[in-house]
Amino acid sequence: MSNLIDIINDFSTPCNCGRDHFTTVKDICIGSGILSKTGDILKKNHFPENILLVADTNTLRAAQGIEDSLCNFNVSKKIYDNIRVADMSHVEELENLIKNKDIAVLSVGTGSVNDPCRLACARQNKMLCIFATAPSMDGFASDSSPIVKAGFKSSYEAKSPEVIIGDTKILAKAPVYLKSAGFGDMIAKYIGLIDWKISSILTGEYYCEKVAALTKAAVDSLMQLADYVTVNNEETAGKIFESLLMTGIAMSFTKNSRPASGSEHIIAHLIECLQLPQGIIPNFHGEDVGVCTLEMLKFYNKIAELEAVTGVKENVDWESVFNIYGTMADEVRKLNFPENIVDSVSPEKIGECWDEIREIIHSVPSYEDCKLAMSKAGCKLSVDDIGKDQSFFDLCVKYSPYMRKRLTLLRLRDMIQPL
Repeated sequence: MSNLIDIINDFSTPCNCGRDHFTTVKDICIGSGILSKTGDILKKNHFPENILLVADTNTLRAAQGIEDSLCNFNVSKKIYDNIRVADMSHVEELENLIKNKDIAVLSVGTGSVNDPCRLACARQNKMLCIFATAPSMDGFASDSSPIVKAGFKSSYEAKSPEVIIGDTKILAKAPVYLKSAGFGDMIAKYIGLIDWKISSILTGEYYCEKVAALTKAAVDSLMQLADYVTVNNEETAGKIFESLLMTGIAMSFTKNSRPASGSEHIIAHLIECLQLPQGIIPNFHGEDVGVCTLEMLKFYNKIAELEAVTGVKENVDWESVFNIYGTMADEVRKLNFPENIVDSVSPEKIGECWDEIREIIHSVPSYEDCKLAMSKAGCKLSVDDIGKDQSFFDLCVKYSPYMRKRLTLLRLRDMIQPL
């Protein structure tokens, strides 16, 4: 897709942020009926003759006919029944299938199929192609993988695919709930951008205006398509897919997920981590994240109503935190001791920068505007919609900031006092 490749090439020039931006994505092919050209696209990009096709039964059915396009390759397959949660055991299983072999991976599906492939290929230095079956999340071009290990969900440094393929016929026919989830995942970027910018002014964390602008442009363009998300329309599906890819590319440019996730993703991760041991299968990622985004927009907009504040030292009841996390407490302890993410935040600076912080919050669409767009896009909008008890959800909001070594406005809430 020339437009996205042009964007990648534009970022190859020196950036004012002082860092080089690059991605391993070499080719992006989006078009109608290009499933049958998958083998040709792999050949053009110099993939080896041996291909491991990874999918689950649902995604392989959506991409029916893809195996026929691989007639000039030696194809082995790993087809899962239905992956809803990407676990470290999946990564290790895939590693065993590709290590010490001249082989590449073709991942057919979306997040839970792609994420283990991305990490396994990074660890074994193998080429990767992702064939998307639904515009349901933003991680297609990302170089990180959210993986559950021993019940704790963490983001692992992985790799972006060399090639990404999106057949708009397939993307347009994807189940409505998946397309709506993708929209919810994209709206979440507004919270991520707020948190990233605030952290940069309070802690000096690395921040790139150009990358942030790329992400915001992708979300802004998608907001205009809210009315068409649930429609079986190839042109719209292609544009939505492009927007999702842009945020994934932004993440690969910064080598972290800052441009695409903030407090809303962390809350959603804690919900998963606390409910997985109970045998509760998570909702689709964008469903939970979308609702968390609305809740954070509501909170962020509310706190921005304060005209002046003073900062105070954080005071955390760590015993309660560790009790909530249970078997994950050791991981949380490592993330917060001996260095705590707020140690570098001067309480005085919070008050001094408050006007700027309010401007940052107001630099994205309001809670009301995002909720209206999400409603048009068929997204789930409330805690009840995602099947969570309000008290449990509130608990996750309260304790989620401690499961990532990342400053967010939610983490700062107890350090902010109105004047």
